[in-house]
Amino acid sequence: MFDSDWADAYLERIGATRPRRADAEALCGLQWHHLTTVPFENLSVHLGEDIVLEDGKLVHKIVTDRRGGFCYELNGAFAALLRELGFRVTFLQARVFDDGGRLGIPYGHMALRVETGDGTGPWLVDVGFGDHALKPLALDERGEQEDPCGVFRLRVAPQGDLDLSRDGKPQFRLDPRPREQADFRAGAWYHRTSPESHFTRSLVCSRRTEAGRMTLSGRTLITTVGDERHESPLGTDAEVLDAYRDHFGLHLATVPVVRRDPNA
Repeated sequence: MFDSDWADAYLERIGATRPRRADAEALCGLQWHHLTTVPFENLSVHLGEDIVLEDGKLVHKIVTDRRGGFCYELNGAFAALLRELGFRVTFLQARVFDDGGRLGIPYGHMALRVETGDGTGPWLVDVGFGDHALKPLALDERGEQEDPCGVFRLRVAPQGDLDLSRDGKPQFRLDPRPREQADFRAGAWYHRTSPESHFTRSLVCSRRTEAGRMTLSGRTLITTVGDERHESPLGTDAEVLDAYRDHFGLHLATVPVVRRDPNA
C-alpha cells in the first residue's frame, strides 16, 4: 500500500519533522503544519474524480498529487500518518449544524480521537473542518478551551453525544463511539453526489495562513486577516490557475467549474 518512505514524504509535504515522541506537543505541531499547508478543497467533486476512503489512495492524493480534500480525505490521511508515528487514533462520526442550528446527516463529518504517549488527552483532532481549531481540543474537558481561532467548548448532548461550539456557535454533534473508515463511505457519497450537499453546489479551496486565512471561492480570492476581509475577483482562467498554484500549491490543468450533475 505504501513504500517504506511514505511517512517521511508526508512530513515533507506538510513541512514538519519526525517527532521524537508521540506526545501532545508533537500532535499540536503536526496539526498546525497540516492546516497551514494542505488545503481544504472539494475540487474532486467537480473534476469528476472518485473519492476512495482507503489509506493508500488518500495519502497518495495528498502527498504524491499534492492536493487537498474534505474531511474524510484529510482526516483519513492524517490518521494514517499519526498511527505510523506512534499515536493511537480512532475515527469518530459527527453531524454538522447548519446556520439555522439544524443537524445534518449522520456521518456528515469525520473527526479523530487521538491518544498520546505522555498520558495527556484524549484529544479531538480535526484537520478537515475548514476554518476550525488550530490546536487539538481536550475531549474530556467541558469548560472553555481557548485557541487562536476562537473559544471552543464541548457540552454533553442527548444519547451521550457531545456538541462542539466555537465562540458560542454550534459546529457539530460528535458521537464518541469508535468507527471504522469504511463506515463513512455513505457520507462521502452523499456529499459528492447529492444536490442537497453544499459541496455539489459550489467550489471551495481554503487554507489557514500565518496571519489568517486564504480562500478561493469560484473566481474570487478572499484574504482574511483578523476581522479584515479582502476580496479580489479573478477575471481570466490563467489568473484562477495561478491562484490555485501560488496560494494552495495546486497545479491544475483546467479551471474547475461547478458540475450541473455531479453524478454524470
